[in-house]
Amino acid sequence: MSNSESAAPWPGYRKIPSRLNLAEEVLERPVAAGHGRRTAMVWHGGSLSYGELRGRVRGFARGLQRLGVAPGERVLVRMPNSAEFAMAFLAAVKLGALPVVVNSLLGVREVRAILEQTKPRFAVTEGSRAQALREVRAPMGLEAVICAGEAEDGEVPFDTVGGEAPDDESRNDFPTRDTSAHEPAFMVCTSGTTGRPKCIVHAHRWIVALGDLNRYRLPPEPEDVVMATGEWSFISALGHNLLFPLRNGVTCAVLSGRATPENVLEHVATFRVTLLHSVATVYRRMLATEGIEDAYDIHTLRGVHSTGEALREATYRQWKARFGCEMYEHYGVSEYQLVVGQGARHPVRPGSVGVPAPDVGIAIVDEDGCPVADGAVGRTVISTGDPGLFVEYHGDPERTEAARRNGVYDTGDLAYRDGDGYFFIAGRSDDCFKTRGLFLVPTEVENALQRHPAVAEAVVVPEPDPEIGNRVLGVVVPAEGQGASAELAEILRQSLRDELAHYKVPYRIAFAEAIPKSPVGKILRNEVAARSRR
Repeated sequence: MSNSESAAPWPGYRKIPSRLNLAEEVLERPVAAGHGRRTAMVWHGGSLSYGELRGRVRGFARGLQRLGVAPGERVLVRMPNSAEFAMAFLAAVKLGALPVVVNSLLGVREVRAILEQTKPRFAVTEGSRAQALREVRAPMGLEAVICAGEAEDGEVPFDTVGGEAPDDESRNDFPTRDTSAHEPAFMVCTSGTTGRPKCIVHAHRWIVALGDLNRYRLPPEPEDVVMATGEWSFISALGHNLLFPLRNGVTCAVLSGRATPENVLEHVATFRVTLLHSVATVYRRMLATEGIEDAYDIHTLRGVHSTGEALREATYRQWKARFGCEMYEHYGVSEYQLVVGQGARHPVRPGSVGVPAPDVGIAIVDEDGCPVADGAVGRTVISTGDPGLFVEYHGDPERTEAARRNGVYDTGDLAYRDGDGYFFIAGRSDDCFKTRGLFLVPTEVENALQRHPAVAEAVVVPEPDPEIGNRVLGVVVPAEGQGASAELAEILRQSLRDELAHYKVPYRIAFAEAIPKSPVGKILRNEVAARSRR
């Protein structure tokens, strides 16, 4: 097969039907295709076949309807990854309601801000994560809180909503609401600790537009078992770990507990995971543990995927040398999910996030909106005509209008493209800065630092200077067995002088035990800079 043939999509690729319901697409259609007895979900302590999951989703949808949930109504879903999460999410979508997905660890203030913006009457939670929701239930006017696990007085026990699924399929049927592909299907919400929450609305069409990108990037195999280490409240994990595997008729494995290297690899070995999705930090922690690749039977892995933060070329090469299986990096935003990603159809180019899939409306432009030349850094934008792009920021028309201007959505990320079409992410536009009047892309310096064997992680931030605008500060987490010292700092600076222009070499290298990051693995650069000035 030639490269051009292998890169060609199939007939019907990303073609959006006029009528579409996400729940029908990921559950009813796989069962109709004969996958009813195939394992849909597996976790420590249990599993569900596609037929069993469909029965429970139908029953839960019927229960939500009895409680008074109406089509178009918002239902807050705040719980860890679980079969109950899948049931609540898909039942709401099947009913034509909108699940509002939020991080299960958000605090009272953050939960309140999201409730104020989305105004749901119903919420689904889990007992060990329910306290913040319980504190705001009465003042925020929640009519019913459905609680999995230990429910308190006044809450609806999760198991009573769906009831027992009848053995007779004809008595367990529950019709999926007939929805337009362009109607809102679900929301993912960020926290409101630094301002107004960002509640991102996606339409039913998203499951085809992004689901086909998933199939294209790494075609599913019948025996695939897919697991992610992130919570499903983040759209990358929601898609890659739950919705895309179900749509593809393969198995979703649920990670229980924290994403420590040992726990993740134990799950891989137990469930014979073939595809793992995580963040670079988790992979680096694995690589920092000597011999961990030989401590677990992980031969089933055919690929691991990294997103949320820059992977770095050094991490990729170390992984391939020690673990053997392919490592893919992809870049996405909550308003879309997967924008560009490495996959089986093109050779991996370390440091790149891959080649855009066919028909994805992505471009790199200058400040005037004109395409930049190969090798030039520009702003990454997505066409507003792309069916995978979000519909709106709920309750925030001004933010929506500001984000969708002149036919494009500006991601806020800088990137460049090489002559072969591979994309390289240079960082957030507000991460880059000028020093001595020259533009500096931190990721270039960070990649160079992390190629040194004494460095586990590195981040580069500006330090304001009245004469040159900003000085370049490097913050390094030493590799295992390396001690922080002035001698090591000078060795690292000298190694950079040998490969970078002089203005890119940090004037100072500080050491840290860890780099502060968001729940999805993004480096908190402002916090790094603030800590370094203390």
